[in-house]
Amino acid sequence: MTLQITVAAPFRHTRKTGLRRNELVYYYALDRKWMSTDQAAVLLRRAEEAGLLRQENGIFSILFDPAAVTVPIGFRPSSTIFEANDPAQELISRIAKASGQPETDIVAEMNKIIRDQFGGNLLPPAALVFLAKKYRIPYEDLREALISAVKK
Repeated sequence: MTLQITVAAPFRHTRKTGLRRNELVYYYALDRKWMSTDQAAVLLRRAEEAGLLRQENGIFSILFDPAAVTVPIGFRPSSTIFEANDPAQELISRIAKASGQPETDIVAEMNKIIRDQFGGNLLPPAALVFLAKKYRIPYEDLREALISAVKK
């Protein structure tokens, strides 16, 4: 959520639907002093990967309604916005929460599926999809990220 608030802030403040890279970097690094210029570039890349921004002809457009996001007074983004989210870990957490089991048990069950049913020839993200289906946990929003994790 912090990433979404951080991305929405300059669009809400300027009341524009599209901003150039240098305008966004200026807003984050110099105007608000939330981060360095290098960190602002990383933020823009992460926002594109997360599907929050799109760059077209040098203009960044926001892909959600910035008016739907409230930027709290005194808001300052934490360093977590620079950390990449691991889709496999997210799915493990969802399965553990829904099934009431600790995450270590879910990982052990995933490893058992990989070892016993596939002879070690299955990657962990695919095994997690089997577990998600078994426990009827929605994973569709993580599908693309899981697929790209498998391709790496």
